[in-house]
Amino acid sequence: MNAQDGISPEIAEVDRIVAQARKAQRAFEAGGSQALYDKAALAAGWAIMEPARNKALAETAVETTGLGNVPDKITKNHRKTLGLLRDIADVKTHGVINDDPTAGITEIARPIGVIGAVVPSTNPAATPANNIINALKGGNSIVVAPSPKGVASCEMLIDYIHSEFDKLGLDRNLVQMIPAPGSKAKTQRLMETVDRVICTGSQNNVHRAQSCGTPAVAVGAGNVTVIVDETADLQAAAAKITASKCFDNATSCSSENALVVVDAVYDAFVTAMAAEGGALVPSSEASVIVARLWPDGHLNRSVIAQDADKMLEALGMAGKVPEGTKFLAVETDEIGPDYPLSGEKLSRVLALYRAEDFEAAKALAARILAYQGAGHSVGIHTDDDTRAVGLGRDLPTCRVIVNQAHTFATGGSFNNGMPFSLSMGCGSWGRNSIDTNLHWRHFVQTTKIVRETPPREPELEEIFGVYWSEVGQ
Repeated sequence: MNAQDGISPEIAEVDRIVAQARKAQRAFEAGGSQALYDKAALAAGWAIMEPARNKALAETAVETTGLGNVPDKITKNHRKTLGLLRDIADVKTHGVINDDPTAGITEIARPIGVIGAVVPSTNPAATPANNIINALKGGNSIVVAPSPKGVASCEMLIDYIHSEFDKLGLDRNLVQMIPAPGSKAKTQRLMETVDRVICTGSQNNVHRAQSCGTPAVAVGAGNVTVIVDETADLQAAAAKITASKCFDNATSCSSENALVVVDAVYDAFVTAMAAEGGALVPSSEASVIVARLWPDGHLNRSVIAQDADKMLEALGMAGKVPEGTKFLAVETDEIGPDYPLSGEKLSRVLALYRAEDFEAAKALAARILAYQGAGHSVGIHTDDDTRAVGLGRDLPTCRVIVNQAHTFATGGSFNNGMPFSLSMGCGSWGRNSIDTNLHWRHFVQTTKIVRETPPREPELEEIFGVYWSEVGQ
């Protein structure tokens, strides 16, 4: 403990880093321009997208976290960053961004200041890069708090960013991280002393972020349920579900965790799924999977985000499923805290439910969301768009993904209109302040210049006329 100021050395270190970030941000803003902010964001983007660096980051991530696989992490680092840079390319974040003469209001974009970003081990390069790019685009500095397993990847990413900054003469202190060893105390201090917290990760971290006293943007838990109805293209649905479920070994919060298939096409879908590498585990054998996937009440680390062969070996399924099996679909009809198959599995395992018809499938999806994953997203494979709209009207969810590979679509894709992001807000259902994908707008604030306009005070008749005609005065 430092006797002079009464704080420990590790807390003093966080304070020093934040002070450096604050000084760098003030200079960045004072000399700011759209061109400068854009160049800084591009520098961070190229730091992760340059092929040799991307490969090194992906290899380091898999080696140090034990999660996912290198080819998919390379793809994720590239596509998520490229998509984000596309999204923000023409966005104005400096100076006057809106001028409305009729309203008499001019909006000026302003940085928030110092961003504190808490990031998970599942995407230890892509998520920090996304936050860093958005922060710089808005004229902010940023301090990243990686998970313990994500430290090596984060260090490497920031070294690459600093190398790009040196080419531009930018202050390295615009992008920093809390160095190892990480601790809850360090992360807590960071969250308490920055100007905005961005938190992606465990619900424990999210709760701490939202109660730290600093304005926070945090995201909810995923537990994606996807419905396959009798009008769906079963082969296309099976192919998309397989690609999505297996991508980066199901590390994404947008990975399918449950399929609900209507009875009329259940057997045909199981056949289509098998052709894509999805092996059916009948309900009579589900208890074996549960016992091995949650051996002590917690997810088995030998199964979480592992390649198919390692997953099958750990679950005792090697040699019991067809050669070339990519994932397991375990039949069940149970939902709730006593039935872990109905929750998030972070592995190449999903729960498979059979529903009498679409309305029954919708009710099952609602029950699953009530247990876990409310607000995040659901999916549907259908030829009836009114059913997708119905899900959006009735279920507690911020996104309904229609006829797409869920993992690729939810966080933005080149063939849909969602913003590219690795952090999905879940609205009030997920106890979040946002219901959108995290994007650049969450990293800026505005000042409004308000001028007098001609008065627009309506007569009472104009406002209440229709109401009075119905109920009287």
